[in-house]
Amino acid sequence: MHSPRSRRAFTVLALAAALCAASVSAQARGCSARVVEGWVRLPPMAMPMMAGFGRIENPCATPLTIVGVSSPAFGDSSLHETRLVDGVSRMRAMPELRIAPDGNAVLKPGGLHLMLMQPHAPLKPGSKVVVEFKLKDGGVLRGELEARKPAP
Repeated sequence: MHSPRSRRAFTVLALAAALCAASVSAQARGCSARVVEGWVRLPPMAMPMMAGFGRIENPCATPLTIVGVSSPAFGDSSLHETRLVDGVSRMRAMPELRIAPDGNAVLKPGGLHLMLMQPHAPLKPGSKVVVEFKLKDGGVLRGELEARKPAP
């Protein structure tokens, strides 16, 4: 049998642990990654594929892992990386992308980028494209990309 004093100490410890957990959980909810300077390169003529770029910032204290990409504007979306291998530019799908705490991932031409396939409708310069990054923890990071003509 436990004494009233030990039950009270247990209750105080349990309450303190619950408050700490609630505080950590609130901090985690208050921190969120973001997509900045996002854009889609418009092709010179109608094509079934486009590329998306920008920066994904993770200002949080925990890593962020992207495991998929989708967009209601495209039939298929995925994360790819272009690398120079033996003097040949090669592109490969990225099954996941880990972004370190306080880190970022830069999506740029000739490197890491989004492949946006089968557009549901033509895009015009200035159009906005919503992209959803599926996270390993079950969450979703939403970003907005602006359609742009390629620089001359």
